[in-house]
Amino acid sequence: MPEQDSPPGGQGGAEPWNPLYESRPRYAGALLHITSLPGPYGIGDLGAEARAFADFLASAGISLWQILPLGPTGYGNSPYAARSSFAGNELLLSPELLAREGLLGEEELTERRRALSGEGPGGANRVDYGLVEEQKLPLLREAARRFAALLDGGGTETPANAGERAAFKAFCEREAHWLDDYALFQVLYRRYGDARWHTIWDASLARREKAALEKVREEKAAEILEWKILQYFFERQWRDLKAYANGRGIRIIGDIPIFVAPDSADSWTRIDLFKTGADGKYSVVSGVPPDYFSPTGQLWGNPVYDWEKMKAGGFSWWIDRIRRLLAQVDIFRIDHFRGFDAYWAVPAGDSTAERGTWEPGPGEEFFRVLKRELGELPVLAEDLGFLTESVKKLREGAGFPGMKVCQFGFEDMKEGRLDARHSFLPHNYDYPWAAYTGTHDNNTTAGWYAALGGADKRTVAAYFGLERAGGGTEGELPPPGEAAWAMVRSVMASHAKYAIFPLQDLLGLGAEARINTPATCGGENWSWRLEALPPRELARRFASLVSLYGRR
Repeated sequence: MPEQDSPPGGQGGAEPWNPLYESRPRYAGALLHITSLPGPYGIGDLGAEARAFADFLASAGISLWQILPLGPTGYGNSPYAARSSFAGNELLLSPELLAREGLLGEEELTERRRALSGEGPGGANRVDYGLVEEQKLPLLREAARRFAALLDGGGTETPANAGERAAFKAFCEREAHWLDDYALFQVLYRRYGDARWHTIWDASLARREKAALEKVREEKAAEILEWKILQYFFERQWRDLKAYANGRGIRIIGDIPIFVAPDSADSWTRIDLFKTGADGKYSVVSGVPPDYFSPTGQLWGNPVYDWEKMKAGGFSWWIDRIRRLLAQVDIFRIDHFRGFDAYWAVPAGDSTAERGTWEPGPGEEFFRVLKRELGELPVLAEDLGFLTESVKKLREGAGFPGMKVCQFGFEDMKEGRLDARHSFLPHNYDYPWAAYTGTHDNNTTAGWYAALGGADKRTVAAYFGLERAGGGTEGELPPPGEAAWAMVRSVMASHAKYAIFPLQDLLGLGAEARINTPATCGGENWSWRLEALPPRELARRFASLVSLYGRR
């Protein structure tokens, strides 16, 4: 009889009992955006709390930190509708890190902390974006003005100043293809009090007439410089935070929205890349048809690409965009991946997404060009929603893992009856999928479970092995926090390569901690924050699951 491998812990240092542990490694991750970190300046930032959170992840055995897009948010505060696909959100800058460089004083920090210490709309654990912009942004711009004075030779010249001057110059030259226009865009946005360049700005500026742009650049040179410096600050602070996380064994998963905002620097500078009518205005906008989240669909309102023009230009804008992201993160999630196969185009001016039509995307050629220019892409594909065989073929052909969301595995329950064949139930996950309890668009798992009817609650409890002795009444069913943790455990035990959890689910938080409700705008969307960093006990508890299920 041939020899067999010994199980882990066997004698003689034998190979692992299951060789798939090495050939198919499995990882554990947490989803928490930077804005949701705690801290004294009204919004999470790239400073001490971010590093402390990386420490928490490391102690919990978590090797992946997933965030949302990093761009500067606009109306509605959604990171998926940023003012730029290339810039970083200035509000995420850490004033304390700038103070360490001598660019801000302690009295200034104390004053802003006091101004931002009150409760935001919805409570103390909410971002009040209006107040943050009002109180924090002027502080950051003051730091930028002081840095500009150093660049100008103000103060005492030192080798450090000379080094900063050279580093800033190199940054501006390297990123000029987006930075120059973004800084000008921010100046004009503040001139008009509105970013809707296509309807509010003077026509000469909206059309980017050379003489009009040059006049603003001359008149507002100092202000334009401030915005470039703020982006330089973001570059340094993000680079240092990522290096810290990587040093703790944590890889950052970023996110790239497929579309850009209609009131963004992207659409203003490259309107030629989008579908417009004879009047130069958007002819169709983006959305998704009626689905699980909304019976009238979701009207996103983003301009849609003219893929033929992009193809003729070698997809250069997308190459630049992804190259920029790859410099910031280790892996990235492509939001609305199915839009590269076909996208839902809604006539501009419609109030819902119901009258949209499916239009062809760039398909396989797009990803072949990206890989030729950028190499293999470390991508997770968000392939949720209305899918077809062609979407599946596109994802598999590109070699990207897709997503499974455990909550969706129970969406077809009828009077407590569960379809055991549902592909989103953990026992059906295969390698190399990325599995989640929920995403930023879902209710928290505890909130989702609490909203179920009694029969459905009993089915969920039975699936996760949480039945109570003699159970039957709702009072004998497990509480929401326990159900959330049971789902976490089940996803961890699955075959999926990546098991990633919103931090709210690890904490067992309810619907009050939901970060976004699709098909809605404003309200409490994107504003939820931690009041304090997670407790050590949670790190120990999760680390035991990492060890138990052989994840990394």
